[in-house]
Amino acid sequence: MTRKQNNPDPPSLTSKMLKRLDAPRRWRDCKSAGRRLLRRLGPSPDFFLSRVTGVIHIGAHLAEERDLYDTKGLNVVWVEPNPDLYSKIEENLKGRPRQKAFCRLLTDSDDKEFPFHITSNDGISSSIFELAGHQKLWPNVTESRTVIMRSVTLQSLIEREKLDVRLYDGLVLDVQGAELLVLRGAAPFLNRFKYIKAEAADFELYKGCC
Repeated sequence: MTRKQNNPDPPSLTSKMLKRLDAPRRWRDCKSAGRRLLRRLGPSPDFFLSRVTGVIHIGAHLAEERDLYDTKGLNVVWVEPNPDLYSKIEENLKGRPRQKAFCRLLTDSDDKEFPFHITSNDGISSSIFELAGHQKLWPNVTESRTVIMRSVTLQSLIEREKLDVRLYDGLVLDVQGAELLVLRGAAPFLNRFKYIKAEAADFELYKGCC
């Protein structure tokens, strides 16, 4: 005859609370593991900020790195094509006289029209290219609307705004698949930059991206 086993008691409120209290420790363990991994991978991708006098940051979003650049004493030009974000960027840069922003779409062509696809994640993934593999990684991110914009090259932006390129020897690109187009449009000035930081995917994140 098999003896019926009693169901285990449900976890008490105390045990639940202990698990919650233990969460910060687990989070610290994760952060510590992350730091060890970064040390193995090599220096921080922002190591160069201590070796430049200024940065042209293309793909500003909300200028999230403004405090980092400020602590380094850098001159900064921010470029963001999304018109919905530009007023927020200006607000974020108040009190930072060495940082300025322009609402421009940069590619390898002047005065050429492009569809600019604004995404639902506060515009973080917005691009002149439509979403492709991006949707598999982040299925909740969708295109909320498309606006037609005229592009400009970095060379023309520098010349039209009379920017002193001697103040900016670092270039940061966060343009969601359009990195090669921006670099082509900056060709005459590329040799002036000591460092260029860019993202690159090893799959088609956006349709036709480069």
